[in-house]
Amino acid sequence: MSPDHHEHTIAVPAICAGVGLHTGQRVRLSVRPASAGTGIVFVRTDICDRDNRVPARADLVTQTRLGTVITNADGVSVSTIEHLMAALSALGVDNALIELDGPEVPIMDGSAQPFVQLLDQAGFRRQAQPQQVIEILKPVVVVEDDKRAAFYPADRFEMRFEIDFPSAVIGHQEIELVVTEDSFRTELAAARTFGFVEGVEALRAAGLARGGSMDNAIVIDGDRVLNAEGLRFADEFVRHKALDAIGDLYVLGMPILGRFEGIRAGHGLNNAVVRALLSQPDAYRIVTRAPVLQQAG
Repeated sequence: MSPDHHEHTIAVPAICAGVGLHTGQRVRLSVRPASAGTGIVFVRTDICDRDNRVPARADLVTQTRLGTVITNADGVSVSTIEHLMAALSALGVDNALIELDGPEVPIMDGSAQPFVQLLDQAGFRRQAQPQQVIEILKPVVVVEDDKRAAFYPADRFEMRFEIDFPSAVIGHQEIELVVTEDSFRTELAAARTFGFVEGVEALRAAGLARGGSMDNAIVIDGDRVLNAEGLRFADEFVRHKALDAIGDLYVLGMPILGRFEGIRAGHGLNNAVVRALLSQPDAYRIVTRAPVLQQAG
């Protein structure tokens, strides 16, 4: 969250390229500055016969199987936005145009770290407009079988996440932290996505994970990690789930003043609790933060 309570964009464009995790298609992506009040807007530069702009908004999330997909009214979509969205959220970027020449954000190394580096390379620019935040006023809880996602009031952005997997490599893991730029950079940004060998063929038959490899995901076979370099954190799996949630929640379009808790939640439940929040006008309020006045020398 911007310490001076102004909106921010990036200073200059920054470009990267890579393959999509699910499509396997090579994509070139550029993050560009945007004017105050724009929000985060994806632009499909490979489409020119209809509206190719897809704002990152909660109501435009159309699919959440193994990634978050947003789609505009003309049917133009962008998938796997969550890692880039997490980096934009944590580094306090309120406004940006994300141009890409394919249907999916490149997976890079499977974490948000490359996007943090990309944004750092671009630099940041303060804008005149005061920043708005969404303040949680009462609990909002969504439950689905043994999965749960919830918002609670808090005077800062806090997160608790808990996962359980039968694999001994993962087992039960939980993390709790105050989400700040510093904590994201040190505790979450480098945590990679993960998958199981036994599920790969089924995913590829369904048209998913075609670009997945040990270069961009932790691959688990039974009770062992196949990646030669091993894990970046002992509990990398739950850290990545928290990273995903930060990206998924940023479709709210502004920083959160409140606590998020996820228990075995994924992209679908993350979006469900966002929609549940927005459907209850008494559960939140949008606050324009008073800019910090610059002191004369």
